[in-house]
Amino acid sequence: MIEQLNSIDTNTMLALNGLHTPYWDLFMEAFSGKLIWIPLYLSIAYLLFKNLDWKEATLFIIAIAIAVGLSDMTCAKAIRPFVERLRPSNPDNGISAFIHIVNGYRGGAFGFPSCHAANSFALAISAAMIVRRHLFSTTIVLWAIINSYSRIYLGVHYPGDLIAGAIIGSFYAILITAASKQLCRKALYCEIGNKRFSHTWMTPAVFIATAACMAIYSAIMPLL
Repeated sequence: MIEQLNSIDTNTMLALNGLHTPYWDLFMEAFSGKLIWIPLYLSIAYLLFKNLDWKEATLFIIAIAIAVGLSDMTCAKAIRPFVERLRPSNPDNGISAFIHIVNGYRGGAFGFPSCHAANSFALAISAAMIVRRHLFSTTIVLWAIINSYSRIYLGVHYPGDLIAGAIIGSFYAILITAASKQLCRKALYCEIGNKRFSHTWMTPAVFIATAACMAIYSAIMPLL
């Protein structure tokens, strides 16, 4: 059973990773970055402080940070050293010769589960549970999905790595966000479920603007 799942995972990885062009190499490499999404993170923080009391907003930002931190530590420190599943891009992995590598980037030695997917989904699900507006939630979850997929494109993760990471991140997001809402009610006497957030268009706008900049960059760079 495990061998069959591993075979499916490997074949899916090779099929998806094989769909590459110079344009998407640049785009996915940029999309997979962390610093480029700082405006997105700041837009979420702005929404919280715009719509909530500063103590409530601070509590939920801390909760999101804890969910992301626990997700990252669980994947990187607790599971990866135990499972020791080589990344597809790792030169010691037999399939590495068939993997499309972008600009020499191969990541670390082991890749199961994906910290990238865990962190992205921990942030996305936490934010979606707090803000609870359809366009905002759709945008932030879509960001997490594409961010995770970019790791397959770059050749550093199997689909199974990403699925496991997404489950871990979502688990911590649900657990920590639910606990923070209880703390908010009991300690700060707030009813977050009754809040109707405004200006939630900002995060989708920032996402679109950032993706548009990456699209332009990916189209222009090969011409320079």
